[in-house]
Amino acid sequence: MALQLWDTLKEAIQAYTGLSPPTFFTLLALGLAVYYVVSGLFGSSDDHRARAREFPQEKVDPLPPPVQLGEIIEEELSQYDGKDPKKPLLMAIKGQIYDVSQSRMFYGPGGPYALFAGKDASRALAKMSFEEKDLTGDISGLGPFELDALQDWEYKFMSKYVKVGTIKKLVPVTEGSSSSSEAVETTERDAQVPAENGPTSEIPDLKTE
Repeated sequence: MALQLWDTLKEAIQAYTGLSPPTFFTLLALGLAVYYVVSGLFGSSDDHRARAREFPQEKVDPLPPPVQLGEIIEEELSQYDGKDPKKPLLMAIKGQIYDVSQSRMFYGPGGPYALFAGKDASRALAKMSFEEKDLTGDISGLGPFELDALQDWEYKFMSKYVKVGTIKKLVPVTEGSSSSSEAVETTERDAQVPAENGPTSEIPDLKTE
């Protein structure tokens, strides 16, 4: 019975398609494979909605616009190291402060460059160093290759991030300079005393002979 059905099927395939049974079934298998691949890539909208319900996407709040800080000292800059999520994430290169909040995954807490945040890390970037002693804006003594590397970093920050301020450099006052200025003021005051009081020399009495 089964053999009769198979013979009848082969005759029908050859009569209606003009193909041999092996060729017909090969083409049928390829067509089914292509169908499953295409349906997997371009699934129906219902499937996409079902997946969206299963795996809801997290809503990311838009970043606030950068706030211009003007000129601040390094101690103030350290408050913007990303530990306070309500404050922008800032970083400085060569005294110029940039808002790097959009790259929090790199410069924020837990990021690979988190130690640079809230600091002028010019020297560390030039040397590609992660040592604490290099987390400074002092670039004295760097070689030409290190200065070129720092220049590349600066161009990158200028093109990608918004500049929001500069670092104010504090000029230290030494004891020697203050004492010398006091000495000059004392000398000037002493020099003014005779002029105010008038001449102090006495005029000798004239004696008649």
